[in-house]
Amino acid sequence: MQFPARLLPSHHAAALVLLALLPKAALAQQPPARPVTVAPAPPLTLAEAIQLGIQNNYDIRLSRTDEQVAENNVSRGNAGQLPVVNGNLGRTFNINNTRQQREQSTPVVINGGRANALNANVAATWTIFDGLGMFIAYDRLKALDQGQRQLTRATLEETVAGITDAYFAVVRESGKIKSIEEALKIGQARIDLTQARVDVGVSAKVEVLTARVDYNADQSALIQQQEALTTAKINLNNRLGRTPRLDFSPADSIVVSRGLDHDAIVQGIEQNNPRLQQAKLNTDVATYDRKLVRASRFPQVGLQGGYGFNRNINNAFLINTANGSVLGSNTNRVFGPSYGVVASIPIFDGFNRNRLAQNARIGEEQSQLLLGQTQLQLDADAEQAYARYQNRLQLLELEEANILLARENVAIALERYRLGLLTPLALREAQRTQLEAEVRLLDIRFQAKQAETILRRLSGGLVQAGPAGQ
Repeated sequence: MQFPARLLPSHHAAALVLLALLPKAALAQQPPARPVTVAPAPPLTLAEAIQLGIQNNYDIRLSRTDEQVAENNVSRGNAGQLPVVNGNLGRTFNINNTRQQREQSTPVVINGGRANALNANVAATWTIFDGLGMFIAYDRLKALDQGQRQLTRATLEETVAGITDAYFAVVRESGKIKSIEEALKIGQARIDLTQARVDVGVSAKVEVLTARVDYNADQSALIQQQEALTTAKINLNNRLGRTPRLDFSPADSIVVSRGLDHDAIVQGIEQNNPRLQQAKLNTDVATYDRKLVRASRFPQVGLQGGYGFNRNINNAFLINTANGSVLGSNTNRVFGPSYGVVASIPIFDGFNRNRLAQNARIGEEQSQLLLGQTQLQLDADAEQAYARYQNRLQLLELEEANILLARENVAIALERYRLGLLTPLALREAQRTQLEAEVRLLDIRFQAKQAETILRRLSGGLVQAGPAGQ
């Protein structure tokens, strides 16, 4: 409770005048020891964080290997457009035991007769017509490759968005620590002023104790905020593929772009969103599958050609003569080219082609349904993010103006308290109001940046827009 100076004893009034005339520096005492808020650490920019995340993220690395496989599969040979050439070589050795007898003659017995054969040939087959199936298969492989590229791009943009959010979460938690530090400075000034007033006998000791209790409460909030900052750093390190305990300090601040256009975002989703483009390519793949089944109903015509060499040597060959069997050796050689045309016409396969055709049409319908579902979900996400973005921009303007008022209010309250014109409770309330305003501003700025990041990711412009997305 404050009393006018004219109602106070003369020595109390003199003490108040002396307290008001003292410079602020003379009232400041050494603050009590408190823990270091944030230890010095190497700076880390958002661009560096994104670069590390792209290099180390396992999802991106796995997706890129899948992209390499899909790219390797795009070849005319894999589609069946090129001839197939095979070389064959065979060498066999035989040990024959032979017994030959003609009518009543003495049998001829050969044990351990040896023979060997050499077979070698080069054969080539080339399909020249299969109902255009080979060309459809090639287009299908290209669509699969493009689909995998879009999937890699989607994984890249989603990873960058996650890193961006995690980085700015660290910035937000660091900002809250700075706000609590400012509150601690005000609390320490309150302790110093109250102690000075107690020393001159114009305040009771209970006011100093209350000020220290409030100061300790702020220190407790600081320790809890340090834990929140550590958790945010661990989360970011995890996304960057680094050891969780690696310390750093964020070098960038949260800057929200205020010029995102709704129509441009919708157009960007239609033209650039990788998830939507992948869904469109999946419909193309389903159409190719149906065409491949239709192509299998046509005749298949191919060319065959080759060159062969066969040699058979028999060292225990029996030659039948008028006087009986005579043992001798025999060598046969056959070699030369071969060529021809082969054709096959599907006549009946147990209605399997009908079944495959029906399943292909169903798959094509499913791909169209998934495309519509993807389009609808992306539109809903964009509308929700844009509404949140606009709302947070309005709140951001309000809180940016409000924080100036809160800071000015605390400065005035602290000066009035120094002059003995304000109660400790009112000063504490002004201090708490400023801290809450600081925290609200950080949260709203972070939420606005989150909405902006979502909109850039949905429109397919997050990576192209630059690391900070500004």
